[in-house]
Amino acid sequence: MIRRRTLLAAAGGGLLGSALATGTAHADATVAVSPSTSYGTWEGWGTSLAWWANVFGARDDFADIFFTTKSTTYNSTSLPGLGLNIARYNLGACSWNSVNGESMAVSANIPAFKQIEGYWQDWNNEDPTSAAWDWTADATQRAMLVKAVNRGAKAELFANSPMWWMCLNHNPSGAAGGGNNLQSWNYRQHASHLAAVALYAKNHWGVNFATVEAFNEPSSSWWTATGTQEGCHIDATVQSAVLPYLRGELNGRGLTATKISASDETSYDLARTTWNSFSSTTKGYVDRVNVHGYQGSGGRRDLLYTDVVSTAGKALWNSETGDDDGTGYTLAFNLLYDFRWLHPTAWVYWQVMDPSTNWAMIAYDANTLAAGAVTTKYYVMAQFSRHVRPGMTILDTGVSNAMAAYDASAGRLVIVALNTAASAQTLTFDLSGFTRVTGGTGGLVPRWNTVTTGGDAYKAYADTYVSGKKVAVPVPAKAVQTLQIDGVTI
Repeated sequence: MIRRRTLLAAAGGGLLGSALATGTAHADATVAVSPSTSYGTWEGWGTSLAWWANVFGARDDFADIFFTTKSTTYNSTSLPGLGLNIARYNLGACSWNSVNGESMAVSANIPAFKQIEGYWQDWNNEDPTSAAWDWTADATQRAMLVKAVNRGAKAELFANSPMWWMCLNHNPSGAAGGGNNLQSWNYRQHASHLAAVALYAKNHWGVNFATVEAFNEPSSSWWTATGTQEGCHIDATVQSAVLPYLRGELNGRGLTATKISASDETSYDLARTTWNSFSSTTKGYVDRVNVHGYQGSGGRRDLLYTDVVSTAGKALWNSETGDDDGTGYTLAFNLLYDFRWLHPTAWVYWQVMDPSTNWAMIAYDANTLAAGAVTTKYYVMAQFSRHVRPGMTILDTGVSNAMAAYDASAGRLVIVALNTAASAQTLTFDLSGFTRVTGGTGGLVPRWNTVTTGGDAYKAYADTYVSGKKVAVPVPAKAVQTLQIDGVTI
């Protein structure tokens, strides 16, 4: 996590840094929502499981809090469920057995809760029914995966590192110098491990992984033997060698409908570099490009969208992101930038629970592993995830501080906006491009408000109405607000 904070700090010196200092929105702005320009059907919101689920995976209250929209009591407070519908399951790289006198090399800096246990623990036998495989491993994270799926979430399988014995130095945190650490004679075995878990999950856990991802920030060089988490540098050439093995191993198990995602690079620009280095054959193995959002407000999101969606015709997700701002302001700012320029069809936060209060939506103590405070970031997330739901069409707003989503079957338009200014403003949404705009009873437009600097957490208001085909709403400084406009047709 330390290296991610460093990256965000570096990125923050650019566009986001100036925006936070001066504000990019001006008082009393008008935003025109265009029904004629859309950016795909929204697939949903999610979180990676990994560490927090390795700690809290047995708890039904957290499963309800994150993977339903119902209200759940936590620490004597009723929390509105976030309604996440994507769970990324981390296939671990650790085991503590010895094979032929060899065992895992462990970084002195990785805490126990970040060591995720893998299933293929002895390379002498590839048969998943043999004693070389331990299907009782990783019980707690796996429990949260099943809870999430039972609550309607779709699942993705991903690996931060190959199993330790597939690594050149047997260290699943990385190579000493941050270079390639997947042994060339284990390219297929890494793919086999992933495919075998996907099949076992389908047959025994009731989990059908929609996609499988073999890499995690693979081109980055910070995965070292002294790291604080699992990770492995896998350059683009090696990725190109692994991907056909992954397709073959999935197909060989009858998982022909399971799609492949790649490459989960850490930034928008690096994702472009990796994607454009692939041959057309390699690109053919990839059904969806996953990118991480750790470039903050920097990077050419627009060019990645053009390369991947417009040119290659692939799906595009922001499959992991996070930030060191517990107020949620940075989350909203960067997320709205994604809607404006990247146009993903899903968005996934890294760890909804984290020992760092600023990174977390709900914090926990790294030493005692006791769950703690709910941050304002949680309520900012609720503004998006509770209202912009799977199946909605994302529409163009022409601005970087507001997004719009349309539900044709319900005749509902949802707008989420951020006031980036240092003072309150009135935002007017011009809906003249729509055929009909009536609002609810009497023209009512329900709205929800979260002030990132303190005040409203996730407060509902019933004081705003449609006027003609416009909706004007007061937004406090640094606040995130959601509008629900019913009676809308295109």
